[in-house]
Amino acid sequence: MKQPAPHRSFTDLFIVHPVLAIVVNLVILLAGWKALTALPVQQYPKIENSLVVITTIYYGASAETIRGFISTPIERVVSAISGVDYVESTSRSGVSTVTVHLKLNHSSTAALAEVTARLQQVRAELPPEAEPAAIEIQRADRPYASFYLSFSSHERTVPAVTDWLLRTLQPQLATLPGVQRVTFEGERQIAMRIWIDPDRLASFNLSPGDVQGALRRNNYLAAVGRTKGNQVQINLLANTDLRSTTEFEELIIADRDGAIVRLKDVARVEREAEEANIIAKYDETEGVYLGIWAVPGVNEIEVGHRLRDEVDRIRPTLPSDIDMKLVWDSTMFIRNALTEISKTLSETILIVAVVVFLFMGSVRTALVPLVAIPVSLIGAALFLTAFGFSLNLLTLLAIVLSVGLVVDDAIVVVENVERHVRLGKSRIEAAQIAAHELLGPIIAMTITLATVYAPIGFQGGLTGSLFLEFAITLAVTVVLSGVVAITLSPVMSSRFVHPQGKESRLTAFVNRRFEEARRIYTWLLDGALTMNWGIVAAAIFIMVAAWPLYHFSRLELAPVEDQNHISLFFEASPDSTVHATNRQHFQIVKAITAIPETDYTWSLTTAWGGFGGVVTKDWHDRARSTEAMYDDVYGAVSQVPGLRVFPRLDPPLPTPGQYDVELILESDAPADQLLETVGALLGAGWRSGKFLYVDTDLKLDLPQARVVLDRERLADLGFDLAGVGRELGTMLGGAYVNRFNYFDRSYKVIPQLGDKDRATIDPLLDLKIKTPGGQLVPVSTFAHIETSTAPRSLNRFQQRNAVRIFGGLKPGVTKEEGLRVLEEAAVSAGPRIILDYAGESRQLRQEGSALTVTLGFAVVLIYLVLAAQFKSFRDPLIVLLGSVPLAISGALVVSFLDLTTINIYSQVGLITLVGLIAKNGILIVEFANQLQTRGLSRLAAIREASLTRLRPVLMTSAATIFGHFPLVLATGPGAAARNSIGMMLVTGMTVGTLFTLFVVPVFYSLIAAQHQLAVVSETETGTALIPAEADA
Repeated sequence: MKQPAPHRSFTDLFIVHPVLAIVVNLVILLAGWKALTALPVQQYPKIENSLVVITTIYYGASAETIRGFISTPIERVVSAISGVDYVESTSRSGVSTVTVHLKLNHSSTAALAEVTARLQQVRAELPPEAEPAAIEIQRADRPYASFYLSFSSHERTVPAVTDWLLRTLQPQLATLPGVQRVTFEGERQIAMRIWIDPDRLASFNLSPGDVQGALRRNNYLAAVGRTKGNQVQINLLANTDLRSTTEFEELIIADRDGAIVRLKDVARVEREAEEANIIAKYDETEGVYLGIWAVPGVNEIEVGHRLRDEVDRIRPTLPSDIDMKLVWDSTMFIRNALTEISKTLSETILIVAVVVFLFMGSVRTALVPLVAIPVSLIGAALFLTAFGFSLNLLTLLAIVLSVGLVVDDAIVVVENVERHVRLGKSRIEAAQIAAHELLGPIIAMTITLATVYAPIGFQGGLTGSLFLEFAITLAVTVVLSGVVAITLSPVMSSRFVHPQGKESRLTAFVNRRFEEARRIYTWLLDGALTMNWGIVAAAIFIMVAAWPLYHFSRLELAPVEDQNHISLFFEASPDSTVHATNRQHFQIVKAITAIPETDYTWSLTTAWGGFGGVVTKDWHDRARSTEAMYDDVYGAVSQVPGLRVFPRLDPPLPTPGQYDVELILESDAPADQLLETVGALLGAGWRSGKFLYVDTDLKLDLPQARVVLDRERLADLGFDLAGVGRELGTMLGGAYVNRFNYFDRSYKVIPQLGDKDRATIDPLLDLKIKTPGGQLVPVSTFAHIETSTAPRSLNRFQQRNAVRIFGGLKPGVTKEEGLRVLEEAAVSAGPRIILDYAGESRQLRQEGSALTVTLGFAVVLIYLVLAAQFKSFRDPLIVLLGSVPLAISGALVVSFLDLTTINIYSQVGLITLVGLIAKNGILIVEFANQLQTRGLSRLAAIREASLTRLRPVLMTSAATIFGHFPLVLATGPGAAARNSIGMMLVTGMTVGTLFTLFVVPVFYSLIAAQHQLAVVSETETGTALIPAEADA
């Protein structure tokens, strides 16, 4: 059927003026290249996922006192600030920690200002002896610093190293751009220790309160002022403060009948260090860590580059005895993953180029689609910069995915031009007709693919924040490929396509193979069109199969990644000291370093436990992944007595929490009553066989001794309770009295009984306290000691008493499966328990299936866009029903067979699949509608359209499938996410393409609208033949 070439068309402008087409595309390319060089590089899109940690120290106070008088009032006021997701608190002996988890992307600066203001309101309610609250902002997904530098010395003590760092390196590192703060870990600050001897004190009829009072009165910072005359002024100084050990020793405590009692007579004075709270180690080497905390939301890769440059600058200036190592670098995984995904990108481009060349059979014609790759990918950088996005794992993944998509439109154009040349047209005419025919389908396909990602932008939550940049990157590259297909591809086709009759041997070979495929397809299609209802029944069956395939697939938030690191959390026995825990931890280090894949370990050990990590060798240098090592690591550490170790594979997404599963039980019941319920949950976890470990923070095994005072006896002796409390606190509390000057820095003065006098409980009753009358009375005359056990810590969640059940899962078990086991056990425990979630479990419950709704929304949007394009409500149903559910069913077979899981990456793959598979249907249906307008019947039109579009459908699908195949084969850091999305797309596209070629024609023959020839001729309008508005 002869069709005249259109005379006036938008696409003709570029074919007639090729320079214009080249200039348009060069502008996109050059502007994109300029933008690409300025794009920041990050792990994820910029998200602010922060928490505010409020730490209040009250020396010597019990956990119950801390909870009632500090944690509860602070919780109450900070819960009222804006942007709070939830508040939790931990009260231990001597310290309260209240953690405010902020909603995603809420400004941490604004929250910090509000928290500070609220704490000022509640300050009057807190005990006056408590230290002022310390407020810190942390990343919610990582409770430790972005980088740790370890400093050790074979000559200096830990206090000496600490003081050297405090005076020299800490100020230098704190001023680096992007650094929020630099903290000490494992440090011991210099302090003046006054070790009181209670026997010598009693021999002089003195009490600990006398020593404390003397230190307060005689170590005083005087601000005397200045003299000022008419012409001269002089600043005045007074040596009222003490600076050296000798001056402290000579401090006069009392005068006993003319004999002066000095501090050295009743105590041992040492310029030593504060009590060790944390011990930092690199393998077995103790040292001091400097923790470098990046500002939440900042580009940590850039901070890491600046830090390494600064370390290289500092290293030559270090004293010879100081050894400096970067023991933890949070950007290690990011850099490796970016390298790997860049390799995948280059592999993808190479494979797509080869596939396009083989299908075209000629280098000249293959160049037409391949030019679309650099223009679309580099041009996309212009829009990324305009939107304030970055190059991160997700935008790079989008670029990898788009390589197989951006060539599709250009392939369709060049194939159509070749077809018209074979029909006898000149190359210019063929380009004009082809561009004219395909303008509508290209716009429809481009809008469809761009539309499919729109719902992700409205997703909200972590998924929306992460995938917004991914979605827009893909949409922009697809739109740019449409621009190339409309402007540059017809121009290049009109020059590069071989004239009629001129074919290379490879081109002729490829054409013969396609002719054979066409003949086979003709026979199969004719058979399919004669058994319509059988095809429809099979299609419906496969559609319905999608539900069980989805339902019986395993769910998780994201697949586990190999991050070259396994986190370790330690739990010591309840009565352990920091030094005892540290001795036991040496055994842990030996057990882990014996595993061949281990590079080194880092740790921060405290009395109650601590945390650290195993840094593995580079993944090229080891045979096993971190997930495969996980069992061995747990097996090794579980053999060490005295210290429990909970290993954890680092979470693949920026989610808060420390463990794989964290379930919160809220109840007003006393702790001892909750033990039975907690035991049932732990038992259910162990019996399920899914957990490596499952435990709780409710442990009633902390030994404590209560000093029970006889108040009547105290009154007889003239004591008041406050005086007794102060005297006992001075002897045992470890609080500081004031500060002293040491080389122009202030350090604490701490009076306390010596270690031997407070090693056990019994000698405490022999300690003597002075009555108001001046007599020394042993504590045993008015008090006795009762021993009991108490919870190790008192925890609250959302201002209610709460217990946390946490666990680590065996490799291969998803977090959804583990969480469900504990939930089911908790539900059967009774109605008095309220369930809540923390960490990754909270994210899983809030957003685990959110993308499934988004998938449905995307399908509806595509339907509406196609309805507008086809001017029919029936034709879009052919595209969607004939391909989308069938492709989704095919893709879900992968998750059903447990080759991957249903996670946010595989769900985004399904959403992408909807747009991709719809493109094939659009190509066929749009051309069938055009053929109907030329007078063909519905059946004849769809048969002819299917046969004509077979080659472009196969070519574009092959380019997409082979383009995404490197994702399936990817290994190394970040590979699990790419495997998941790649498997879904490759399987879905393969199955979906086969179904599209048969089911779409059958559905079209049954339900397509009738398209009549438009009344207005094309020669009058200068547009392509347009179907009159179809009946719906």
